[in-house]
Amino acid sequence: MTTTRPSGVRHGPPFAPPGRFAVLVAGLSTAVVVVALLGVSVGSVGVPVTTVWQVVGHHLGLPVTPPDPVLDQIVWTVRVPRVLLGIVVGAGLAVGGAVIQTVVRNPLGDPYLIGIVPGAGLGAVVVIVLGSAAVGGLGLSAAAFLGAWAAFGVTFLLGRRHGAWPPVRLVLAGVAVGYLVSSATYYLQTVAAPNQVQRVLFWTLGSLSGAAWEQLALPVVVIALGTGWLVLNGRRLNALAAGTDLAASLGITVGRLQLQLMALSALVTGCIVAVAGGIGFAGLVVPHLARLLVGAEHRRMLLTSVLVGAVFLPLADLAARTLRAPAELPIGVVTAAVGAPFFLWLLRRTDGGRAS
Repeated sequence: MTTTRPSGVRHGPPFAPPGRFAVLVAGLSTAVVVVALLGVSVGSVGVPVTTVWQVVGHHLGLPVTPPDPVLDQIVWTVRVPRVLLGIVVGAGLAVGGAVIQTVVRNPLGDPYLIGIVPGAGLGAVVVIVLGSAAVGGLGLSAAAFLGAWAAFGVTFLLGRRHGAWPPVRLVLAGVAVGYLVSSATYYLQTVAAPNQVQRVLFWTLGSLSGAAWEQLALPVVVIALGTGWLVLNGRRLNALAAGTDLAASLGITVGRLQLQLMALSALVTGCIVAVAGGIGFAGLVVPHLARLLVGAEHRRMLLTSVLVGAVFLPLADLAARTLRAPAELPIGVVTAAVGAPFFLWLLRRTDGGRAS
């Protein structure tokens, strides 16, 4: 019976005692709040933290002095939804990346690897360049979500063998689908009108600039329910990560679990890309940072990934909108600047897919 660990996935330190893990969660939760305040306060117009609390308290019905109308508009209508969307997107990308790495048992796995993000990008670019009539009248976000699921469906069909999804076959199918979809996206970019190119660029590289309150509900519900289900099934994920033979010997229907995990990752990532575009590398980097902190036990690793992602993405967005202010960079530029060196660091620690 084969009981191998996930190929190339480093398990990190021994499991921390419950008290130490609780301190870590409390520290990361505090960091989320601090980063959120920083993201709302910093911008082309600086807003004192006391004013941020005043605006938020006013909208929550607390007995505070009514804020200045201009600052109220900046904080509540523009920056708070943007920062909250960054927190949600970061958490969701972290969960999606952790799930894909478990399914493919590869440390370099993320939602790009099985074609979900390229598919969503194609759906959005079709609407931008050809108009909504080309996809039956769907809006841009709906087309992106549909594209994500279409690419996932093709990868799902091509990667299946004997009722299961062998990791190597799934990776190869996802890479092939991703390249095929990306070729169509690049072609549409070459025929896009000059006024469409900027929208295509920001959509394919990701941006939170269009954040609005109404965009938050669906991703929050999907990510919260999905993460809860994953944590409840943490033992099954641990077994799958240790090897499909071991998982099967424990009575787990491996093919069904793999399908559930891939579908969940596609759902979470599709919701994210539909509102924020294709943000790369976050799903690759954050789960590994979580493993370095708490090890590879999935219940702790997933909760830690959610919090680390909720810190990482708003910080990346803050850098994207301040490094070249008043111009704004696509957020994918910033995450790639961090993720690419981390990717190379992982390559130096793998040898043919195994930890060196």
